[in-house]
Amino acid sequence: MAEFIPPLETLVEQFHRLPGVGRKTAERYALSLLKLSEEEAAQFADAILGAKRDIRDCRICHNISVDDVCPICASPDRDVRTLCVVQDARDVMAMERVRAFDGVYHVLGGLLNPRKQQAAEQIRIPELLARVAEGEVEEVILATNPTFEGDTTAIYIANQLSKFPDVRVTRLAYWITVGGDLVYADEVTLTRALQGRNKLN
Repeated sequence: MAEFIPPLETLVEQFHRLPGVGRKTAERYALSLLKLSEEEAAQFADAILGAKRDIRDCRICHNISVDDVCPICASPDRDVRTLCVVQDARDVMAMERVRAFDGVYHVLGGLLNPRKQQAAEQIRIPELLARVAEGEVEEVILATNPTFEGDTTAIYIANQLSKFPDVRVTRLAYWITVGGDLVYADEVTLTRALQGRNKLN
C-alpha cells in the first residue's frame, strides 16, 4: 500500500529514479516541490523540458552542449594535443573547476563493466581511437575513477592505444582516494592528481 496519496507517490517515485536519490531524499524533494507556487512549479517543469530539448552531445568530444560543437572543442585556446578521457560530463565539470588543464576531453559515457555486459563499443572507445588516429593527439590522460570499473577501463584503453607508439598515455595519480569519485575531489586534490599523472606506456 502506498504511503502517500497517488499524485504525491508518483512524484516521489520519479525523484527516487534519479541516481543517488534515496527514498527519504525523494520524499523531501517531492514535499518541497508542493510548497512552490503554481508559477514556480511551471518554471521548474519548463527548466527540465528545456534542458532535455536543448542539450545534446558535442559531435567531437561527446560532452554536453547546446551547439553541435561544445565551447571547449570550439575554443582556439585549448591544446588539442592533450586529450583527457573521462566517464561523463560531471567529470568534465570537475576538471574545469581546477583551471589547471588546457587540453580537450573525450567523454566515454560509461565504463567497462563485465558484470553488466558493458562493452567497449557501448562507451565510445572506438570514437576515442578514431580521434587519436587522426594524428593530432600527443598525450592521452586516462581520468576514469580509481574503482574496479575505472581501472579496468583505463587498462583496456591503454592497451588499445599501444598501437600508437608516438602517443603518450598517462593516468591520474592516486591522490584521489581509491574507490572514490572524481566529481567529489577538491580542487587541490585534482590539481595534484593531474600534475603527478603516471606514464602507462
